[in-house]
Amino acid sequence: MFPLKERDRPIAQKLLASGICPRCIFRFCCVGVQACYRLSHQDLSRDLHAFLKTGQETESQAEANKDADGPPSKKLRLEESGDEELSALSDDRSTAPHGPKSATCTVCLGILQKFCQKDFVRKVCEKVCSAGYQFTSFMFSVSLPAQLSVREHAAWLLVRQEMGKQGLSLEKDDMVQLKEAYKWIIHPLFSEELGVQIDGKSLFEVSVVFSHPETDRDCHFLATACPDCFRPTKNKQSVFTRMAVIKALEKIKEEDFRKKFPCLPDSPETSCVALEIECNHAAVFVAGRYNKYSRNLPQTPWVIDGERKMESSVEELISQHLIDAFKADSFNFSSSGREDVDVRTLGKGRPFAIELVNPHRTQFTAQEIKELQQKINSSSDKIAVRDLQLVTREAVGHMKEGEEEKTKCYSALIWTEKPIQKTDIEFLDDLKELQIAQKTPLRVLHRRPLAIRPRIIHTMKTELLDAHRFRLYLKTQAGTYIKEFVHGDFGRTKPNICSLMKTTADILELDVESVDVDWPPALDN
Repeated sequence: MFPLKERDRPIAQKLLASGICPRCIFRFCCVGVQACYRLSHQDLSRDLHAFLKTGQETESQAEANKDADGPPSKKLRLEESGDEELSALSDDRSTAPHGPKSATCTVCLGILQKFCQKDFVRKVCEKVCSAGYQFTSFMFSVSLPAQLSVREHAAWLLVRQEMGKQGLSLEKDDMVQLKEAYKWIIHPLFSEELGVQIDGKSLFEVSVVFSHPETDRDCHFLATACPDCFRPTKNKQSVFTRMAVIKALEKIKEEDFRKKFPCLPDSPETSCVALEIECNHAAVFVAGRYNKYSRNLPQTPWVIDGERKMESSVEELISQHLIDAFKADSFNFSSSGREDVDVRTLGKGRPFAIELVNPHRTQFTAQEIKELQQKINSSSDKIAVRDLQLVTREAVGHMKEGEEEKTKCYSALIWTEKPIQKTDIEFLDDLKELQIAQKTPLRVLHRRPLAIRPRIIHTMKTELLDAHRFRLYLKTQAGTYIKEFVHGDFGRTKPNICSLMKTTADILELDVESVDVDWPPALDN
């Protein structure tokens, strides 16, 4: 059943005469039946012309019956002339199956004509398949030229004016939006071609960027009328973004718009072009805990003034294997704190998470992840990984929650200038919840703001080794600078081991024994 009503007839005829395609006519007539848009362009044109012609014949017959005894009225002659004009303006020029090529729609610029065909769908699907992504569903998005909003605004003003003559109104939100109509048509074609369902929440996205250089200047008058809507930004090549144009159209007065832009503009000579067809998979996250056994390995690449200081890092030793397995474009590494290059991380290790950007492979079994962990561990004796697992973006936030309220345990080998006995260090065992103030250490002042940070040394335990060395086990508030707590950092940390023991002291070795963050969940490795 043809979806247009009798009241739509004058509007449809006006729009068709202005070079607007049948699907856009449906949109402006608020047709919300998806199946109607999925008919072929040829069938739509034939049915639309039959609908309009039937209406004209009915009106002509009524007029003829009224004036049967007199000569043909002027109105009848005009309608007959209009019928001929309608036929001439037909997209297919006739209702025959093989008419000449359709003209480009004045409003959608060919989006709902040329780009709704199976040939275009196959072209996009070939690009998707050749990209080598692993997916079970996908999301389809389109980026339309900003000038389409200007042309649609002009058509809306025309339709609203025509509806006003019938005592009716039309708000922009009442119409079917171009993107919505396009997806109604294109989604089933993509699902059929790729054999998977379209899902608006899918992590895999196929996007098409359309452009229409011929009409790029359609937006330019808005920059003069509404300059506040168009401000240059660093990441945008043009100020005429779709959102900026929509904002300007909401702001400009109707009379000012009509003075600057015709309602409706002429039909373009060319259709839109698909400028880009892109595939992208949302990032996936892998978490675990790492041990660091080397005292010559930074956590992240160590580069000073463009010169690399060490050949590798914890980040690289872990991430490279993950990038290869997930076929990702890049990665972002984060962890619960960090250790210095000469500090080991022992015990159950330090929690970490890696964001893998645009992965092409995303489906792994628990056994495959376990094998990946073993591969990482066998590739280097400097680090080891445990509890490797896939996690959500939200779960990664648990690693950073209340970070400074967490505790960490350390083992420090300390040297003292004066000879010591067991009785000289035993008092440290009795100190509980020792509050210290740490001014930003000199060694990190180049990358951290100057501040005085209160920290807590929860407990200490000592073990005498010889006359000048002892081992100190500490449980501290996360974020405590242990080296500075030992040597004082020229008085920037107060109190410190030197001031407490009344002797010069320094730290020879430091190990992180535990990071008390209950994440990620422990696995049976």
